[in-house]
Amino acid sequence: MAIKGVIFDSDGTLVDSEPVAARLLQRLLAERGIELDHRDVLQRFRGVQFAVFVGQLCEQYAQLDAEPFMHEFRARSLDAFRAGLEPMPGAVPFVQSLALDKCVASNGPVDKIHTCLGQVGLLESFAGRIVSAYEVQAWKPAPGLIVEAARVMGLPPAECVLVDDSHAGVEAGLAAGSQVIGYGTEDFSPYLGRANFHRAEDYPRVAQVVAKLAAAAN
Repeated sequence: MAIKGVIFDSDGTLVDSEPVAARLLQRLLAERGIELDHRDVLQRFRGVQFAVFVGQLCEQYAQLDAEPFMHEFRARSLDAFRAGLEPMPGAVPFVQSLALDKCVASNGPVDKIHTCLGQVGLLESFAGRIVSAYEVQAWKPAPGLIVEAARVMGLPPAECVLVDDSHAGVEAGLAAGSQVIGYGTEDFSPYLGRANFHRAEDYPRVAQVVAKLAAAAN
């Protein structure tokens, strides 16, 4: 079945926001007496529902108060994204040249998605095509967010391909019945051999896979 729509994750797939967020999280944790390596912070929260990430930290560090911590991070992160956010290499020209319908499906809140996409010049490319897990109350790795993104495009999930840089995203896409592209340098070896999983370390390879999937039934 040929794909007719492309669903994009935002953080780490369209925008290079994860290192920015991890640095801010590291600072906020240090202010509370919790010293974690930047790479450890990045690995823990990458692709995970933020409340789950904070809840796990609270279980480990009794001095951490979840609600004030999350509120401060949300308030300060938008300024951090506006100050130093870049698109993922090749993402902007690929999205802007894409002939297929497209949508963003992110675990992040709407204001974060809009801020990040606006900062890198991609907000207009997804007008009316942005789905936040906070709106549908379904976070990756559950499939509901991907199912809703497909619905927004008027397509069944099987006619969509998800581009995502995280295990949580890949698992959500596979569970939804979509084709899935594991993007970036993450180790996606657990999914190799799955008929609807594809690997792409950069956007030139994403473009090749999308073109092949779009022509599958032609």
